[in-house]
Amino acid sequence: MAAEVVMPKLGMAMKEGTVSTWNKKVGDSVSKGDMIASINSEKIEMEIEAPQDGVILDILVQEDVGVPPGTIICYVGNPNEQLTEQNSSANELQAPKNEVAAAISLEEPPANAASSKKSKETVRISPIARKIAESENINIETIQGTGPKGRITKADVEKVLAERASESSPQTVERDNPAINKETLPVAGMRKVIAGRMHNSLLNSAQLTINMKADVTDLLSLQREIKEVIQQRHSVKISLTDFIARAVVLSLQEHKQMNSAYIDNEIQLYNHVHLGMAVALENGLVVPVVQHAEKMSLVELAAEIKTRAADARQGQLSTDRMQGSTFTITNLGAYGVEYFTPVLNPPETGILGVGATEDVPMYKGDDLQRRNVLPLSLTFDHRVLDGAPAANFLGTIKQYLEQPILLLL
Repeated sequence: MAAEVVMPKLGMAMKEGTVSTWNKKVGDSVSKGDMIASINSEKIEMEIEAPQDGVILDILVQEDVGVPPGTIICYVGNPNEQLTEQNSSANELQAPKNEVAAAISLEEPPANAASSKKSKETVRISPIARKIAESENINIETIQGTGPKGRITKADVEKVLAERASESSPQTVERDNPAINKETLPVAGMRKVIAGRMHNSLLNSAQLTINMKADVTDLLSLQREIKEVIQQRHSVKISLTDFIARAVVLSLQEHKQMNSAYIDNEIQLYNHVHLGMAVALENGLVVPVVQHAEKMSLVELAAEIKTRAADARQGQLSTDRMQGSTFTITNLGAYGVEYFTPVLNPPETGILGVGATEDVPMYKGDDLQRRNVLPLSLTFDHRVLDGAPAANFLGTIKQYLEQPILLLL
């Protein structure tokens, strides 16, 4: 019997997933577990596996087309198997609400209008493409659809917009000068998802970043004292990032408003801490999530962070380990960056940016000492909380880092 392959839900705020690449075509044989397509959404790019042995009977969603989670994107079944009427009915039921084959009928003008023949015809267009066309005042009858059966896709509308912008802008000297060499990189796959998600994050939230520095001299000393014992007993190499993560988890439990999400004009406060740890990959960025970090000791948290990061770099991170984060940490210290402005991972309220530790002269009482200072950058959603409570949260993190014994309790 034919098996449905659906677009998975990759995050609690996910509204759309895109098929970036089909590795198989209709009629190709597949074995259970074969990678048949790549999909992406919300900074995440993953492979879709064949649910059973058989052949690709039908592909319903083309490349670069976005559809809601739960949408059927293809069928896998036995060779020469015919899709049943039930399968077809399911496709028709889902068509109006996704990118597969949605169609609209243009409003019919009066019957005596002689030139209204085309406006009475049905124009096949995806909901997203229609929304963009309406907002940009584009006549959909003039768009050449490249989707199945001439359906107008989001890419078709974006092409029209690009052509309109090109026609309205003056020719530059660079464009006309053949002596100037330049390289153009397509924005696709994970890069395209990240670009869109970060742009939407800035458009749809009131983001503000505040900075603070913490004296981590005693923390680094404690790390040196206990790292060998922890590695011998637990086979875990404890790092500064692990201490920072522990400080963040404890601080979130004291400042619940920061451990929240802004969803549908409501602030949802969480009692659990699902900690996102940004990991840079060769082709983009992923955010593995450590679920229920509030229940873990420092050593347990360190082990989970390293396991998630390793899985992410090896492309073995499962979908459930990339969703549901309530707060995120991103660290650019390894690149020599001090303070920076991290962008929120929606719908989260906060994200902590960690910079590079610096040796500085600092007075401790009357004594001038060499101390280690860690720059911290907190971006928060001003719709959820104001500057003072955000500063208090960052100050609590600073307190834990400067009194590291508290992180072991």
